[in-house]
Order: sequence, then C-alpha cells, then structure tokens
Amino acid sequence: MTIILKKVPESEKSTLRNFYSLYLHELSNYTTNLDIGEDGVFHFEELDQFWDVDGLSPYFITLDDKVIGFILLVERPFLKKDNDYGINDFFILNKYKGKGLAVQAAEVLFREKPGQYFVMQVVENKRAVAFWKKVYNELNIETHDRQELIDDERCLIQTFKV
Repeated sequence: MTIILKKVPESEKSTLRNFYSLYLHELSNYTTNLDIGEDGVFHFEELDQFWDVDGLSPYFITLDDKVIGFILLVERPFLKKDNDYGINDFFILNKYKGKGLAVQAAEVLFREKPGQYFVMQVVENKRAVAFWKKVYNELNIETHDRQELIDDERCLIQTFKV
C-alpha cells in the first residue's frame, strides 16, 4: 500500500469540495463555528481561492490511486511569518483511520517539503491532538507547543522543523 500526495488540479475541485464537507462535518463536533448549509452540505467558501492565491496548496492523499483524504498546505508567499509551511487542514476517511496511513501521508509531506512547520488543532478535538502527538513521536520530531484563542476556540499550536 503506497501513499502518494497529489496536488489537486482545479479540474478536480468538486471532489475536493465533497471531501471538505466530510471534514467540516467531523470538525463540527468540536467547534460552534461551523453550521451545515440549507442544502445539507458543509461549505468551505474559500475553496475556490486555492487555485487563485499563491501559497494555498491542496493535496489529495491517495492510496493505490484512490483518493482517501486531503491536506491543505499553506506556504509562501501566502504565509508570511516565521514558518515555511502550515498544515491548515488534514483529513482522511474514517475507513482508513487507525491503519498508519495518515502518519505515512504526513511523512511523505515532510520528506517532499522539508522546512519549518506549524500545525494547529482545536483543543477539544482530542483525536486530532492525539494523532499529531503520534506523528511527532513516530517521526522523532521535536515540537514547541503553545495554546492560543483563535476565533473564540482554544487551539493547540505546534511548531517544528523537518
């Protein structure tokens, strides 16, 4: 089983939009800032900007040529602070969780794009917090952690270099 990250072409925007709705549905368990649309779908309004703004880079996580998730990587020139990259969103379908595939996807990303990173999780999302701790442990990454209030949500932010 081979994990490959594939930059999402604009022609596959509708597939990414569907994955984002699933991701936001899952995230809605941990924040009051997300609501389902009247059409029964969680919408990510900024999605169209991914192909218009430099430094917003969506990637599909693929397993044997099948899309099983996505990563939204924020990079320069969009990112202007001390970090080279930020993992804004990271999602894998429930069917593939607990099999080490998400850790493999993170490892592929870090191998392909070394540099200074930040990753943020809503503190209440204990599953995400535990996942990122597992990534750091398995890949021997030393992080600097801090908490901040962002959009009225307590967030855990890790910075590290790979």
